[in-house]
Amino acid sequence: MDAEDQRVLGSLLEKQATVPASYPLTANALRTACNQTSNRDPVVDYDQGTVERVARSLRDRELLRIVWVDTGRRTLKYHQTLDEKLGLEPDERALITVLLLRGAQAPGELRTRTERLHKFDDRSDVEACLRRMATRPEPLVRELERRAGQHDRRWIHLLGPVPEEEAAAVVESVDRDTVIADGTEARDARVRSSYDAVATAYADELLDELDGLPFERWLLDRIVAQANGQPVVEVGSGPGHITAYLAEHGADATGVDLSPEMVAEAQRRFPDQTFEVGDLRRLGRPPTSSGWAAVLAWYSLIHLAASELPDAIAALTRPLDPGGWLVLALHAGAEVRHVEEFLGHEVNLDYVLHDPSQVVNVVETAGLTDVEWYLRGPIAARAETTRRLYVVARKPS
Repeated sequence: MDAEDQRVLGSLLEKQATVPASYPLTANALRTACNQTSNRDPVVDYDQGTVERVARSLRDRELLRIVWVDTGRRTLKYHQTLDEKLGLEPDERALITVLLLRGAQAPGELRTRTERLHKFDDRSDVEACLRRMATRPEPLVRELERRAGQHDRRWIHLLGPVPEEEAAAVVESVDRDTVIADGTEARDARVRSSYDAVATAYADELLDELDGLPFERWLLDRIVAQANGQPVVEVGSGPGHITAYLAEHGADATGVDLSPEMVAEAQRRFPDQTFEVGDLRRLGRPPTSSGWAAVLAWYSLIHLAASELPDAIAALTRPLDPGGWLVLALHAGAEVRHVEEFLGHEVNLDYVLHDPSQVVNVVETAGLTDVEWYLRGPIAARAETTRRLYVVARKPS
């Protein structure tokens, strides 16, 4: 199968799983699916003639079936038969779909990107499925050699020509699940102890940081206005300066952090505010309301693996009031940075630079609407070295 065949079949496989009510697809819907700008690499711009030509070719090879649907008038629609031809299991089908649509990927990336197609419990499940497909009498996938700049080996499908050299040379691919290679509890323990160690120095460093961040102040002011005096919570509140800013500008704000020492530092510096030790993945509702008017995860997802984002964002969304706002701040990029010294203290931290399109996709998949996202470059005067991603979304009323 050439690149056009792969895009058409991958799009049909995806939509069959994600929008079954409108599947099989009309020619126009199939063209739209092929030309999506999200979850596609590369992005293409097929015209209607190209889609119909490819569909006819796939039909002739018995990889696609043309059906007529009676919805008051007979409508021609397209249905893929690739999974039948290959005898794919549900987990294999999900991985083949994403490999067709996005090219070479690492197991951690595949686990995240198949979230809506099939639920893999962990990275090892993805790897087991890949190896099962690789050891078929006629292999469906193959593992690539790791190249310079890559943190993990990636996999490609073998259903047609793949520009392997070009794919292998892309150095921005990174497996963001390496941070939980020894388990989430071990990672959480490292994060907790590291922030406990730097709590006082961290508070000293960040206490007045908003003075030099006009965009961030504008965004926080928006959230205060939207909350209109109803309870808001900052998860991963650290030394408390963001929570305090929200409160100073009229919000009923609470801070929650995993580190007991950070919470103690915040309570010492902002004694009029409420700070609690807690885990953002188990966020409860406010004691005085049915839900939060806003939940802010302000640089608190930066130590999570990519595969953890769907569950974490779902956990932050659940206690929101209908119409409430979720606000995320993250580092953007394709890298996992390991740090062993921070502000003069010994630490053991991995910072995950997340893919903006993936984060936005997870937010949308969580059912949030009115999604906005902003990407700003590093501010040299602050010695920043990463791009910053801000995502704002609303829980439907």
